[in-house]
Amino acid sequence: MTVLSPWEVASRQFQPPAEPEAPKWATPGQLALAIDPTTIQTPALDLIDAALVDVAEGRCDRLVITMPPQEGKSTRVTTMGPLWMLTRNPDLRIAIACYAQDLADEFGRNIRNHITTNDGTDETLDLGLRIAPDNGAARRWRLDGHRGGVRSVGITSGLTGKPADALFIDDPIKDMRDADSKAWREVVWGFWQAVANTRLAPGAPVVIILTRWHEDDLAGRVLDAEDAGRWRVLNIPAQADHDPAKGEADPLGREPGQFLQSARGRSVEQWQQIRVAVGSRVWNALYQGKPAPPEGDLFNRAWWREYRDPRWVVRDDGSHWAIGADELLLSWDMTFKDLDSSDYVVGQVWGRWGLQAFLLDQIRARMAFVETRKAFKALAAKWPQAVLKLVEDKANGTAVINSLARSVQGMVPVEPDGGKAARASAVVPFIEAGQVFLPDPKLCPWVGDFIDEAAAFPNGAHDDQVDAMSQALNRLLLAPLLSGDHIVGDEDLDDELDGYEISPY
Repeated sequence: MTVLSPWEVASRQFQPPAEPEAPKWATPGQLALAIDPTTIQTPALDLIDAALVDVAEGRCDRLVITMPPQEGKSTRVTTMGPLWMLTRNPDLRIAIACYAQDLADEFGRNIRNHITTNDGTDETLDLGLRIAPDNGAARRWRLDGHRGGVRSVGITSGLTGKPADALFIDDPIKDMRDADSKAWREVVWGFWQAVANTRLAPGAPVVIILTRWHEDDLAGRVLDAEDAGRWRVLNIPAQADHDPAKGEADPLGREPGQFLQSARGRSVEQWQQIRVAVGSRVWNALYQGKPAPPEGDLFNRAWWREYRDPRWVVRDDGSHWAIGADELLLSWDMTFKDLDSSDYVVGQVWGRWGLQAFLLDQIRARMAFVETRKAFKALAAKWPQAVLKLVEDKANGTAVINSLARSVQGMVPVEPDGGKAARASAVVPFIEAGQVFLPDPKLCPWVGDFIDEAAAFPNGAHDDQVDAMSQALNRLLLAPLLSGDHIVGDEDLDDELDGYEISPY
């Protein structure tokens, strides 16, 4: 042990403090490249690196990153981000949360494995970190000689123990089915409010990294909360969709319409193929980071076709007859009671001409049970061609079916398969393809309200018209398609298809 003289001790007290050692790797991307020289760095990942540096250096404590799937965002943010932060400060207690515990464990395990395999032995990179020998489980591990480490939790798990000095939330929603579930969205929001927020250390930053499935997802909720201004949003769309005339700019400086430089090497043609394959809703949500397109959420206003001339004649007895229709049906969506706050009772008349479906008539009102029965019989009498009458087997629908079964023919109870949202999603391709026609408002003034409700679905105040529509279109267009029935209505088409094979794909 070296013994300093009193003069040496005194002189050291007046020496300027040593400059802090610069980080070995300036960004998570530099660390990723040091670990794996084959790492691909794109302009989008450069932006993410810069945002994570701001988080680590205290210039940003709330960050949302949205980006198309399979473009390296999770590896860069949720694996390299925490690892890089630990090389800067090994005392950081980092928490990682995902929709499932297994996925969160995978992130924790990957970070831990990078540390154990990059310890300087066998000429490997030395990160300068070691895992504590008595605390190295994938779900929860600590660095040897430090208080820092990583905890991995699922959204439905608790974040117990010491406070988190940094929190990474990666894809809190698994897929569109979960995104369309209001119950699961509430679970995610409950985790953020009651679990994550209560376990953050003072000044702890939060990074949410996700693909947007729904406008009411976690990103949508935090950006709509009182402290929304605290959040920085980095949305990197697959295709630049900004409008320079409105002063908008692309985060990557691209020209409008230009596609993302892909970490997976996707070409322009491949991006275009993806856009066509996934459809507008998924493209806008997952790939553009805009889950609610201005034209409508699930049903784009521009997709609806319009007919101007009546496709029916009125007979002497007042009944309506659809000229040349291949099929006609009534579709009913009932409600539970006739309160102002309840949904409406809706009865619709739909006809099919070949591969095209036409909405011909509609009744929509708040009605009690007795009024509903009268309206049902009146619409059936007005359109006697519509032998098939679909009634959702819920709410007052079951009672109406039971009460009218002996006096009205063709009543078929319908149980929504997979829920109303799933049933509505199933008919979107027919509407987008221009196979569904609505009457001109001059024929039916109520059609504007129908379009508004469809545009707001599934987040609007009412969904009764959409429910009746999807019930009808599932029967008229989707069911024959799935069963292989021929519904074209053009005998000559069979001759045109001779010699062609229909691919099952």
